[in-house]
Amino acid sequence: MLALRLDPSPRLDAASPEPVRGSGEALIGLRRAGVCDTDLQLARGYMGFRGVPGHEFVGEVLEAEDGAWVGRRVVGDINAGCGECADCVEGDGHHCARRSVLGIVGRDGCFAERFCLPLRNLVAVPEELSDDAAVFAEPLAAGLHVIDELEGARHVAVLGDGKLGLLTAMALATAGVEVTAVGHHEHKLALARAAGSRGVLEEQLPEGERYDLVVEATGSAAGLARALTLVRPRGCVVLKTTVADPQQLDLAPLVVDEVRLVGSRCGDMARAVEVLASGVVDPRPLIEARYDLAEAAAAFEHAGRRGVLKVLVDAPPS
Repeated sequence: MLALRLDPSPRLDAASPEPVRGSGEALIGLRRAGVCDTDLQLARGYMGFRGVPGHEFVGEVLEAEDGAWVGRRVVGDINAGCGECADCVEGDGHHCARRSVLGIVGRDGCFAERFCLPLRNLVAVPEELSDDAAVFAEPLAAGLHVIDELEGARHVAVLGDGKLGLLTAMALATAGVEVTAVGHHEHKLALARAAGSRGVLEEQLPEGERYDLVVEATGSAAGLARALTLVRPRGCVVLKTTVADPQQLDLAPLVVDEVRLVGSRCGDMARAVEVLASGVVDPRPLIEARYDLAEAAAAFEHAGRRGVLKVLVDAPPS
């Protein structure tokens, strides 16, 4: 089986072992995958991951105990919980202490011809939704998850005009709040404006402008410190960035200004698919390049270039 592996650098493996489908799991054939900044951080040592990365995908169910799923296009929640603990039973399993995470923790990911996920993690892709749009379901779900932290906030800033920052701005624009996307690339901010946000180059941000809620999605270790300068007293900072590098931060502004700091990770995949199917958010303008799986190492290299938007990886031709 063809797959991209991190050992620790990305390398193509034409003889990667076939995945073994466990009880309650589906065997999924890749159709399309997206390269995420988290994948790039894994290649730099984040989480100490070794194996097949990749967690943004559209696939087709090849095998499952429930035959009704076979042949269906799917996306999936990347967190595979145990299904038995309180978090799994009462919540969504995103914080199950025994979970594996597709392409990140304890489970090979989707940069492979075939991979596995529990059936309970899958969300069917409506016929009218293209693969190019559906492949954004996982990062859009993460962006939509910020809506759950608004708590009356009306003026919101998204710091960072990369893929996740733009998707988060697009998601927040559907929530009826005033969104300011802050970044360094005019052509990227134009995408945020087209989706209903105000787009401002960081160097042109008015002095003293403050926001009820600031989303830190820069992908930079320095992003959180910058976010703390933009949030109003008793406001909220939502942290999206994960980086391999250690960070040093002056926490005094959190105390003095009584700022709420919230970590935010994965969201509701069914909600993301519903939003995509409605057409309210169209992420396809973020697509910058696409590669076949046989060129996945080149796709990683391309995605790692400064300022690049979404790079997709397609399944090998059948």
